[in-house]
Amino acid sequence: MTAPGPGLVTDKLSEQIYRLLRSRIVHGELEPGHRIDLPALIAELGISKTPLREALARLEIDGLVSTKPRSGTFVATLTVKDIGEVCDLRRGIEWAAASEAARRIPEDLVHELRAEVVEAERKARDGDYEPFFASDQRLHAAIMTHSGNDRLIRVRDSVEAYVQWMRVVGATGPHRIAGSSRRHREILDALLTREPADAAAAVAQHIEEVKIWTIEDFGQLGHR
Repeated sequence: MTAPGPGLVTDKLSEQIYRLLRSRIVHGELEPGHRIDLPALIAELGISKTPLREALARLEIDGLVSTKPRSGTFVATLTVKDIGEVCDLRRGIEWAAASEAARRIPEDLVHELRAEVVEAERKARDGDYEPFFASDQRLHAAIMTHSGNDRLIRVRDSVEAYVQWMRVVGATGPHRIAGSSRRHREILDALLTREPADAAAAVAQHIEEVKIWTIEDFGQLGHR
């Protein structure tokens, strides 16, 4: 077997390849509709066909790639329907999770997350959006973790790649970030005061707004 290339480890090689390709897709390095050059990937990463096929099978389950007989494997094309379905699923899952997290999440963690939200919004006004993305991801992950519901967590994890992918196409401008940051503070305030209904309502409203904004931004790029 060919020795693994740079950045890959020998144990769970297919998992490493899966995460690498998923990252390239969700960050736009592999564009929607792009035909994946399998021989080029094998050469680049110094791997065999087997772990690559295993990784691509997982990506196909995620809905991030599709294989067409006698044509090859292609990066999936994100649609308005995809955005709507993923956001609707998120809203239901995180609505339930936030209600439970309000009873369990540590107070010091809520204060820490709130400070991150404030700092991320400040940096976004200067054009640095990465702290916002990190803060957003950590807040929603904390809600899921402290829901204490393993099944909800597994279902939410199944759409995480899509959630990251949607950030590439919209809801990232200063006005969008200001709106999301306001909702983040409302969610955290409800978590801090241990108000399950308020936390759930704030999460549901936030995700519905993200859906609307992302679809609007996606449409402005000429997509459907």
